[in-house]
Amino acid sequence: MSLSLQSPPSVALSSSSSSSFPVRLKLPAGSTSASSVLFNFHTSFPVIRASSSLDTGVTTELDAVSNFSKIVPDTVIFDDFERFPPTAATVSSSLLLGICSLPDTIFRNSVDMALADSMCSGLDNSPELRLSCFANKALVNVGGDLVKLVPGRVSTEVDARIAYDTHGIIRKVHDLLKLYHDNSIPPERLLFKIPSTWQGIEASRLLEAEGIQTHLTFVYSFAQAAAAAQAGASVIQIFVGRLRDWSRNHSGDPEIDAALKRGEDPGLALVTKAYNYIHKYGHKSKLMAAAVRNKQDLFGLLGVDYIIAPLKVLQSLKESITSPDDKYSFVRRLSPQNALTYSFSDEELTKWDQLSFASAMGPASVELLAAGLDGYAAQAKRVEELFGKIWPPPNV
Repeated sequence: MSLSLQSPPSVALSSSSSSSFPVRLKLPAGSTSASSVLFNFHTSFPVIRASSSLDTGVTTELDAVSNFSKIVPDTVIFDDFERFPPTAATVSSSLLLGICSLPDTIFRNSVDMALADSMCSGLDNSPELRLSCFANKALVNVGGDLVKLVPGRVSTEVDARIAYDTHGIIRKVHDLLKLYHDNSIPPERLLFKIPSTWQGIEASRLLEAEGIQTHLTFVYSFAQAAAAAQAGASVIQIFVGRLRDWSRNHSGDPEIDAALKRGEDPGLALVTKAYNYIHKYGHKSKLMAAAVRNKQDLFGLLGVDYIIAPLKVLQSLKESITSPDDKYSFVRRLSPQNALTYSFSDEELTKWDQLSFASAMGPASVELLAAGLDGYAAQAKRVEELFGKIWPPPNV
């Protein structure tokens, strides 16, 4: 099975901006415990437009919404990758697991070469360090391949097991950056994906001060979004649908309860508030809305920098035709002008520190962040366990 990055003639793309989105890699039955492996493609996303609108003047809903936000495809890589090709990528533990389960991918040689690295192999006295070294080399080797395949930036996942260690995160990013430098990959082509713990946000602040671009993930509260913006993170990612899912089965989170009392979706409300904060107070961060479940979600987010849309939503938008006079619901919901009139409380305008941050984290953000970290940590552990079983690789 090979990976094709060739754009189909039916889709026109432009890539004027940068950020991140997930792509699912379908695996053979029984190859992993999950039905698909999630890996993210990041920054300089394609603006997708149906060729029919370009050829005939007919406007699709996809054309209409693309005037307000960059619409990012969440696509199945081997089935639909050519219809919605990404222009940037993320390399992660889940991607490495997918590569190892499909040995005929174009990236398998990069993993095998990492496992044959003499420096890592020489760490005989510490099997844990050896496996960690192999994992770092594999991430960077595959990331280097992706840099050659996509025009945008490639983001590298930072080990979630050090999510509460600021200096550990910084050391890990420096180590990865040095490996990329050794592979002649320029730093401007790279992002580093860091969980939005307080320690992760602090690491982002220090790394951005060095000129190293960061992408903060697992954002589920205004405190996280505002602290990430104050830190200068290049990309901040909020998971709209996950907050809604939590609110359907739980209560007692002040932020979510307040949104529901106003008759608002909690995920959409958080994106709106974070967007207005970023633009009203001049922060550089780009905001991304992820876990978008349907067209109604997407219409409610128009104006945000990036929207990650499932393939079924993109296909529906692409197949829906609008007349030139049909305004439908294509109204910009978020804009820098409207942000100027948005009101924040004194507590929300604080200069966030660890104490105020921890106090503002409600049960939804605490639980969802912990679940995300557990999932990422489990994947990183599985990679090292797998490498321990297959090292040394054959035919290298």
